[in-house]
Amino acid sequence: MKEPVSKNITWHHGKLTDEERVKCLNQKGAVVWFTGLSASGKSTVAREVEKALVENGFHAAVLDGDNIRHGLNRDLGFSPEHRVENIRRIGEVAKLMAAANVITLTAFISPYRADRDQARSLLPKGLFVEVFCRASIEACEKRDPKGLYKKARAGEIKEFTGISAPYEPPERPEIVLATDQESVEESARNVLSYLSGHGII
Repeated sequence: MKEPVSKNITWHHGKLTDEERVKCLNQKGAVVWFTGLSASGKSTVAREVEKALVENGFHAAVLDGDNIRHGLNRDLGFSPEHRVENIRRIGEVAKLMAAANVITLTAFISPYRADRDQARSLLPKGLFVEVFCRASIEACEKRDPKGLYKKARAGEIKEFTGISAPYEPPERPEIVLATDQESVEESARNVLSYLSGHGII
């Protein structure tokens, strides 16, 4: 759905331009979108990056897939249609947070390219950073901190990404992290280096 259902609404602009907000807050907003299989390290690396950013005086926050499903998206399951709506909502929330000059780190499997591309389209060029946490299915199953792969293999979880539901890896992500080969600290440093090199921090 491209247009709001209600036609009796108006977008309200603030009194500050984007440039004025950046100058006042001394920070750009951006969305750093971590994607990958379950247990590929998305949330772990995002939290490490968040910690480093905040400790260095930047306003940063993580939107985590499980946490969002406890509140905003508690009404959604894991059917293809619900996965699309899950990421649509997150893309819109992340956009609002970035507009408030927060470096917003999202950690969602977000299995479909089209959904990630839609989220990207909401942000100005250069302020959406797709981070592919590349890890083999074998490595993710070996980690399996929540026991989800074991349940999926036993047929207890239907439509599980990588087992009984598809994952479409990014074709041109800004960052690729070999999270089954490098440490969390190394992955976080790679993300921070990109953000610094591209003027986000």
